[in-house]
Order: sequence, then C-alpha cells, then structure tokens
Amino acid sequence: MTESSENNVRRPAGPWWLTAAEVVTVFGVFFIQGAWPVPDVNEPYYLGKAIDYWNPDWIPNDPFLDSADTHKVFYFAFGWLSMWLAPFWLAWVGRVLTWGLLAWAWRRMSFAFLPRPWLSVVTAALFVCLLDRYHLAGEWVVGGVEAKGFAFVLVFLGLEALMRDRWNRAWLLLGAASAFHVLVGGWSVVAAGIAWLLARPERPRLRSMLPALAGGFVLSLPGLLPSVTLDWGVDRATVARAREIYVFERLPHHLDPMQFPQSYVERFLLLCVVLLLLERIAPLDGPRRRLRGFVAGALALAGVGVAAGAVQYVSRSLAADLLRFYWFRLSDVAVPLGVSLVGVRCLAHGLETGRRGARWAWAAALGVAVLHVGGAAARCAMPAVPRSDRLHNFALESHRVLDYLAWRRACEWIAESGAIPAGARFITPRMGQSFKWYAGRSEVATWKDIPQDARSIVVWRETLDAIYASRTASGRLVWQDSPAALGVARLRWAGRRYEADYVLTLRWPVLDLPVVHENDLYAVYRLDAEPEGAAE
Repeated sequence: MTESSENNVRRPAGPWWLTAAEVVTVFGVFFIQGAWPVPDVNEPYYLGKAIDYWNPDWIPNDPFLDSADTHKVFYFAFGWLSMWLAPFWLAWVGRVLTWGLLAWAWRRMSFAFLPRPWLSVVTAALFVCLLDRYHLAGEWVVGGVEAKGFAFVLVFLGLEALMRDRWNRAWLLLGAASAFHVLVGGWSVVAAGIAWLLARPERPRLRSMLPALAGGFVLSLPGLLPSVTLDWGVDRATVARAREIYVFERLPHHLDPMQFPQSYVERFLLLCVVLLLLERIAPLDGPRRRLRGFVAGALALAGVGVAAGAVQYVSRSLAADLLRFYWFRLSDVAVPLGVSLVGVRCLAHGLETGRRGARWAWAAALGVAVLHVGGAAARCAMPAVPRSDRLHNFALESHRVLDYLAWRRACEWIAESGAIPAGARFITPRMGQSFKWYAGRSEVATWKDIPQDARSIVVWRETLDAIYASRTASGRLVWQDSPAALGVARLRWAGRRYEADYVLTLRWPVLDLPVVHENDLYAVYRLDAEPEGAAE
C-alpha cells in the first residue's frame, strides 16, 4: 500500500454490527485482563477520595480523605454514582465503564493504523500481554478504577486522530486527557509534539494548530490547576522534604530509575530492541511515521527521567524535584503499544506478500495472545484474595485466604455491629489498604494512603514513624506492621496524640486493653484512658 493511499483514503469500517462485535471482543480481552477481585490495589485509594468528594460524611475526620484533592475531574465526573452505589458496586460499574470506553477507543485507534476487521482484537491482546510483562516502572492501563483509565481513553482517541493526520483534533483530545490525569495527558501532549517535529515535511503549520493547542490547554486546566497549586504557601524546607519522601521513600518503584529492579530494566530494553527490529521491516507510511514519532517522544521522556535520576548523586533534593513527574509512565505504555501495532502490521503485510515464515510468525503471535488471555481467564475463575488485601497478610503468610477472610469479617463487624461510633478513629496495621473500604471508619495513617500535598505528606510520614518505627543502636529504622507488636503504652500514647479511639490488630500478642470484638485472627480493642502514673 502506498503512503498516499494509506494517508488519504479512509477504509470503510464495515457494517455497524461488525464494528460492535469487535469492540465487544476487545472489551472481553480487557475484562479478563482486569477482573481482579474488588477492591483492586488502588481502588480504596481513588474511589475512597471520589466518594468523600461527594459525601464528606461517609468517613468523617479521616486524615487522608481530608487531604487535598488532585484528580477533581475524575471525582466530579464519576464519584456522584457513590450517592446510590455501595463501594463494591461503584468499583464494578467504574470498571465496566472504563474497559468499555477503552475497548471502543482502542478499536478506533487500531483500525486507523490497521484498517482490517478483527486485527484490533489481536493488537489489544498483545498490548495487555506486553504491558503486563515488560513494563519498566509498574505502569498499567487496564485494571481498577481510577482517573488514568479515563485519561487513556482520550489518549487512544488522540492517537487515532494523530494517525489520521488530524492534528487539531489530537490536541483537543490530549488536552481533555490532561483534565482527567495531568501527567498521562500532559506527557502525551509532549510526545505528540515530538511526533510533530519529526513529521517533516508532511506536518501542518504551527500557526494552523494554534487555536486547537489553546483549546487543549484550556481543557487541561481543571486537571492542571489543582496540581500546580498544591504546595502554594508552603515553606521550601517542607516541600523539599515532602518530595524526597514521595520519590525516594514511598514511590521509588515508579519514580527513581536507580531503584528499578535490574530484571525490569533488561526486559524493557529487550522490548525496545524488538520495536527497533520491527521498525526496520514494517512498511513505512504516514500513520506509522506519526506513531513512531509518538513512541520516540515517550522514550525521550524516559531518557530525561534517567538523567534526572542520576542527579541524585549530586543533589538529592533537586533529583526529587525532577523525578516526581513520572517520566517513565508514558514509555511503559507506548513501547508495548508500538510493538503490538507495528508487529501485527508486519505480520499482516507478510501474509499479503507471501513472505517466507509469515504464517509461522502469525501463529506464534496468536499463540502468545491466546496463552496470555487464557491464563488471565484461568486466574479469574479461581478464588483469590483482592490485591488490595495482600500486604497486610503478615499473620498467615501460607494461608492468605484465611487471613483475608478474618480481616474482612473484623472490618465488617466494625461497620455493621452498631457498637462503634461513625466518627471513631482506629490505629490499624501499617500495610493495610482496605480498612476504610470494609469498615467505613477513619484510621490514623497507613503506608498506602499517602496524601498529595507537601504539608500532608510530611505529617503522614512523621505519623507513621511515630507510631510504627523505632531505631536500633546503629540508627537503622525498624518497622512494626502489627499494632499488637507496639505494646499497650505506645498504643495509648498514639491514641492520645492522634485522637484514635480503637485498635484493630492481630490477636497476639494479647494486649491489656478492653476487647470489643475478636475472631480467630483479629481483635478490636478500645483505647481506654491510661492509668495514672503509667509511663509512656
């Protein structure tokens, strides 16, 4: 196919029922990929904030829920459903909505690059497989409900517009993506800008795109403004400490390339090599040239992230300032996307031209896609512990399901018994993620629930240190995950300082506190007043 025919002739999409069938099948792939038990790892975090946005009395007086909101467009656009839906059903409605929109957008984008029926299903299956197994910094697209899922819908539609040489539409769509998630959309704008620079001589004039660029910027403001104003009025020392906590202590697996596992780096580089080899053999035309520019832009951002990571050997504070922008988020998505689209185009072209080995290569690609989706389907069919409930399983490491069930029963008793006031605050296991989700009560602090504004981040870390940490004689920080291991005196002190009324913890070691409820693994204690004369 010549470049002119590919760029200027839009193939008919076929009858509407065929398009609908493709979208439904891609949705099935995404459903199988993301159908982890509720709540998924980030759903208590983001849906909790969305629920609180519309109903601040859901869990009153919770330090994390009361901290600054950043993804306000997502909270506003989706959180209102929580007025009628319980958190479990809110998560499932959000998942189905997100995956449905992603499937629709993916099919449009894939068809713009590969205008042949059903190839979008193959590209979707390969994409989720490669993203799942070859990411560098832990990025994902198809999973639980959060703002970036809706942002990636708009990014895929923006890429479709880019491939069809509709730059003005692309800028508007990517600006709207930035409203939902400023970094997903913002870095996509940068990558599209690099694609425009590399698109000579076919690129449109900058002057012709200025109205759309301005419109995209205006659309991005609801996501941009809450982010850039988070730390206004906060002293520099607090901001610097918060950013170091965020980058180097809480989220280095996403942000600091010097702490990425070597195996992650090696497999991501391997996928980049595969993409380079595909680029050498794939037929070149306008859509592929523009996709190549977009992927190159994403990799350029990752390169900036690597350079920013090296800055920490000169200035840790400056490195934290730079690395907090998730430089690797887009490349984690763009490289698997490029391999899946360009790879399937190479296979289709090989079959059309009768290239030797094309049938075997096609069979291998289909085999990889089927095995990945089949493995995910088998996982869905087996009883499993929600991923958000795995980190607190310090009690029965070899019996996670039993631990999870006991944890959930204890939390649901708190929610349903009527014995615990709605405004009560708890000290809970440090690594727990789902207490608020099941119990509907406030908790002092957990490792997962890091706020977004600088002042709250510093307070959050100081709170965790004060309750759960101690230092050895050598100065090494030692964490206790179970509140039961802290002892009665420390729990009473923490209760007074952080206005906590109760403790949810393991039954052992037994604490000399009033027991409100217990099951086979967990106990709920009331933090009564400390006896006079007792030492802290």
